[in-house]
Amino acid sequence: MSTLWIDEHKLAHNAIAVRAHALQHGIVSVWPVVKVFAGNVRAAALFANLGFEVIADSRLDNLKRFRSIGAKKALLRIASIHEAASVVSYADISLQSEWATIEALDRAAARQNKIHDVILMLDLGDLREGVWARPFDMKIVEAILKLSHVRLKGIGTNLTCFGGIVPDAENMELLASIANAIEQRFQIGLDVVSGGNSSIFPFLDRHALPKPINSIRVGEAIVLGRETAYGNRLDGLFDDVFVLEAEVVECKDKPTRPIGTSTMNSFGEAVAYEDRGVVRRAILDIGKQDVAYEYLRPHDPDVVVLGASSDHLIVELKTDRIRLGSKVAFSLTYPGLLQTCTSRYVRKRWR
Repeated sequence: MSTLWIDEHKLAHNAIAVRAHALQHGIVSVWPVVKVFAGNVRAAALFANLGFEVIADSRLDNLKRFRSIGAKKALLRIASIHEAASVVSYADISLQSEWATIEALDRAAARQNKIHDVILMLDLGDLREGVWARPFDMKIVEAILKLSHVRLKGIGTNLTCFGGIVPDAENMELLASIANAIEQRFQIGLDVVSGGNSSIFPFLDRHALPKPINSIRVGEAIVLGRETAYGNRLDGLFDDVFVLEAEVVECKDKPTRPIGTSTMNSFGEAVAYEDRGVVRRAILDIGKQDVAYEYLRPHDPDVVVLGASSDHLIVELKTDRIRLGSKVAFSLTYPGLLQTCTSRYVRKRWR
């Protein structure tokens, strides 16, 4: 069985370093995004024990598992209107963009005798979630402020996730100006003005963050040590918090080109192979049901990923060191890490 190793010390180091770096730029609130851990309570508890006041996840099932953890829980994923009662039950804060859903949250919170905090999301141009901000209509803010059991905790935006739009001087100034306009018009203070995610770090290193932006939601920078605007490693962070190990279950010399009439493989793909003669090939005990092979990066330069089926990863070996029963180590991209953590067929082990 393949194993995903998680280095607790390196994970904690990255979290502390990211928070310190953000604080230097006026960001007083960092929300660690733990969705990649697929509801792992130990991971969520680690961030709470490090003093993070809010833990963010995109799935209600995961937040439900975190009920015993002292930090506040934020739901990142835009909720279905039919999930209102569960959102209020398991999340202290949620990111919202639809008035009807916010109304449903208010009714659900009234029934549960709670006050539910909402971050109103603004779409600055990336075209994922959010109220359109060009121009921004204040009517939804006015309506939220009239509710009895929903509190407007702040506003936020999400960049880079869909349209690939990076934080820049123009969109950050737009977010800040809308926050200032809300505070002045309604004579309120916004606790949170969230400037986005791990893609903000290149901007922070080149520009002053406009006030009152004071918060970010960070996943990849903590777990993989890199920003998400350009994919570069961040100084002082570990990029090997996670290591995937898969075991060799077959190791034989075979041709590089399949023999016989070729149609499509088990995933409906027509694949062409170059004939390079006979090479050493290995089959590893992980497949597409666990992770897309394109997201795997072998640690050993003598291992070349060729492809995968549902349950097996096929690699070419340029060394005799790897044999039947050997473990082969891989780094993963963020999508690969997300898939591997979600797969119940991959063991998760801390070290």
